[in-house]
Amino acid sequence: MSVELKTRYLGLDLSSPIIAGAGPLTGNLDQIKALADAGAAAVVLPSLFEEQMEHEEMELFRLSDFQAEVSAEASGFLPAVSHYNVGTRQYIKLIQSAKSLVDIPVIASLNGCSPHGWGRYSRMLADAGADALELNIYFVPTDPSTTSAEVEQRYLNLVEEVRSVVSIPIAVKMGPFITALPNFVLRLEKAGANGFVLFNRYLEPEININNFQVQPHLELSHPGELRLPLRWIAILREHLSASLAATSGIHSASDVLKSLLAGADVAMMVSTLLTNGPHVILKCLQELESWMVEHDYESIFQLRGCMSRSHCENPSAYERANYVKALTSYTSSYNS
Repeated sequence: MSVELKTRYLGLDLSSPIIAGAGPLTGNLDQIKALADAGAAAVVLPSLFEEQMEHEEMELFRLSDFQAEVSAEASGFLPAVSHYNVGTRQYIKLIQSAKSLVDIPVIASLNGCSPHGWGRYSRMLADAGADALELNIYFVPTDPSTTSAEVEQRYLNLVEEVRSVVSIPIAVKMGPFITALPNFVLRLEKAGANGFVLFNRYLEPEININNFQVQPHLELSHPGELRLPLRWIAILREHLSASLAATSGIHSASDVLKSLLAGADVAMMVSTLLTNGPHVILKCLQELESWMVEHDYESIFQLRGCMSRSHCENPSAYERANYVKALTSYTSSYNS
């Protein structure tokens, strides 16, 4: 029995459901080639951060002010402000080089939270040849006067701005901390999002008790983190026509399978690639194919969503009933 591993994500035809997510490996051309050779169906480049864009905007204004103070003759020797892209030049070069190096989709990524400037930079990345754009929205509301409606509107405005200037597919990578996630995702889809990446792993701060400093702390994911994306992908699948990508905690073929069964179109790997290298993808694809043969599945489209909330035997397992069952059935290993 032969099986078909092809799938679609953001309207893109992919050879398999495994994507190399945004991370250090996808920022290196040699590693991008290795990932493609190992079977990655697409790569998401590391994010261009809002802080980088803001720095470039400040440099643009400084250059503009300087041009205004020099003679018309001298200003001709200075670069035009509209073409002064020092902050994004390397990123654009990465997109173009990756596109010429591999024959899989290359997805660019923007990371930020405010709407200013995203349209301009999104257009630049699309013009550079990116096949799609991942908007990695990272906003931590610390002002108690900011309402949840205002936070959601910030996201919606950002998506609408980007959609108004680019025609390539847009995926929104977001965190789980939304009051009514299904409603909000539907509104983002209406605003122009073609897909959703669930969920963003926020960098959590650590307190150093010796020098009294708040320090960034990064830990690679573990398989247990996949449970949260699985729950919401299973719930959202029946409500969306947009694509769904699972990320966080995907380390093995079984993790990929769980994501697909819940309703994801693709699964994104990052941490396991950093730990074990690109060859993990090939191993996962082989194990995925073997599982499909064993369980009589002929294609990814056939198995996708078989365990979503609308298709599983017990839909309440994704809701509160599962929480109660887990608590009441747990047996402590502690011996008093």
